[in-house]
Amino acid sequence: MAEPRGARAAIAALVGADAGSFTELPPPEGAFPPDGPLGWEGYDAARARAAERTGEGESVVCGTGRIGATEAVVISFEFGFLGGSLGERTGDRLEAAYRHARERRLPVVSLIATGGSRMQEGMRALLQLQRVARHCALTRAAGLAQLAVVRDPTTGGGWATLGAGADVVLALPGAQIGFAGSRVRPADADPYAYTAEAQLAAGQIDAVVDENGLGAAVGRWLALLTGGGAETADGWAAGAAPPPAALGGAPPAATGWDAVLAARSPERPRAVAYLDAYFDHREEISGDRCGGTDPGMLCGFGRREGRTVAYAAQCGTATLPAGYRTAARLIRLAERLDVPVLTLVDTPGAANDARAERTGAGAAIADLFAAVATARVPVTTLLIGEGGSGGALALSAPDNTWATPDSYFSVIAPELATAILKRDPGRIRATADQLRLRPQDLVSLGVVRGIVPGRNGQDRADDRVPGAG
Repeated sequence: MAEPRGARAAIAALVGADAGSFTELPPPEGAFPPDGPLGWEGYDAARARAAERTGEGESVVCGTGRIGATEAVVISFEFGFLGGSLGERTGDRLEAAYRHARERRLPVVSLIATGGSRMQEGMRALLQLQRVARHCALTRAAGLAQLAVVRDPTTGGGWATLGAGADVVLALPGAQIGFAGSRVRPADADPYAYTAEAQLAAGQIDAVVDENGLGAAVGRWLALLTGGGAETADGWAAGAAPPPAALGGAPPAATGWDAVLAARSPERPRAVAYLDAYFDHREEISGDRCGGTDPGMLCGFGRREGRTVAYAAQCGTATLPAGYRTAARLIRLAERLDVPVLTLVDTPGAANDARAERTGAGAAIADLFAAVATARVPVTTLLIGEGGSGGALALSAPDNTWATPDSYFSVIAPELATAILKRDPGRIRATADQLRLRPQDLVSLGVVRGIVPGRNGQDRADDRVPGAG
């Protein structure tokens, strides 16, 4: 493994042409006993050699800098200084950086490359993890964004606090990431499991980003994560995100079964088309931080008319437990950052196979229901296709759900309702009508607020029902 670039080089790669904007925070003062708190023989000499080699007095460099258009507190690890390990003086610098972020109301960006806690300081070094975790939590409670860039290697407590605890986690390609460092893993451990790519597949990080594009990516993310709290130009619904316009162009269905067929049509616009039409640009988060991902649930933040909106969108597939957990994570992050939320509902229902049950389908759906129900930011929902039972309702905003003409919402699919009621299969169409699942039925039942017009229709959706029959 090649030693990662130094702390200051990593900062320079992040701020790019605006390198002069970085101002280092003064290191906290404090006496250091000879050879550290344990009196570890040779520790002072090792620190002196590390300082001579790297030009740094500790394993982190902290300061403020402009990344893209956003000023942020930047924490950069110097792996050449005793493997980027965390000791008491490291903790002093990290605490000062987080305090400065809260005082100045700035987001925090951590460029991490560390082997963990410093052996020569024993438990005094390990206690720094509690200290760092506390300040991460205080900064989170203050509504400030934390973004981590995981470099090679990132292991031990540095990963388990600054890294995995960040709101958004980006990683460099091939970076070694894991709580267990290479020298303490089981001899037969699969080395791939400790890479950035494996952690992305396991839902533990949000993206792998090439170093050449890192500054631009972090700049985009910071602009999104700090861009909430303002109303749209027309003040729609006191700061709520307006529902997207319908893209399908079809009128509401004449019968219940027609509504089902329209929602299931392969030609119907899906979530990606709606998100692309709605946002000027967007960035995705990925994974539930519990070992899972769901490609059928797209979550992230987008820019619309100069304002950030968070989104969670089903893609027409049966939603996995990981998808519900990722959506709940997204909503809670949006709430902390005071960003409104848009959800797009489109699923035949929750995944109900044995694997889904083993990975906590019920608990994941319950958690999402709770996240939506208790959100302190406005949530807007648009039903864009199938609304299959509780697996769809969990993503729906109470009292602020809208529908497109080519959608339906039902307590259960008509085929399953027919089977449960022990009806002849020939009565599926009649059952669909009885379920009153068409968009116009949903309006009359008070389930949705209205049917959104197409892009060439009126400027904003309202409680009227265009084309209702």
